[in-house]
Amino acid sequence: MALTREERETFLAEPHIAAIAVDAEAGRAPLTVPIWYGYEPGGDVWILTGLDSRKHQLIKAAGRFSLMVDRLEPTIRYVSVEGPVVEAVPATVERLREIAARYLPAEKVDGYVDFAWKNHGDQVVLRMRPEHWVSSDLGSL
Repeated sequence: MALTREERETFLAEPHIAAIAVDAEAGRAPLTVPIWYGYEPGGDVWILTGLDSRKHQLIKAAGRFSLMVDRLEPTIRYVSVEGPVVEAVPATVERLREIAARYLPAEKVDGYVDFAWKNHGDQVVLRMRPEHWVSSDLGSL
């Protein structure tokens, strides 16, 4: 059964690990990798990635990407969202802290942020405006 707009936005706002997909170069399948993301109902989806990463270069070339999040319990549920990139800005330590706090236990955030800021190279925040949604709750099997 398809989710209502409120259900799918609420589900997407939960801290799931997403699979991001973006068109790749000719002769290659789309790049699909796991990623942390941020989202608030009614807003844009945002990700933080390496400025020089293959992922960023492909997104920049395509101008859009898809995210898919799912869960298996208490029911099998998923939301997939796709849309254009509407903003690309340099990452800040505050934005890195925000995404880390969404996924890590509080006592791990400072250590992760310190390590990532010093070792992951230049980062970029990409904001995607959801245009197309696919969602379902398949119930429990």
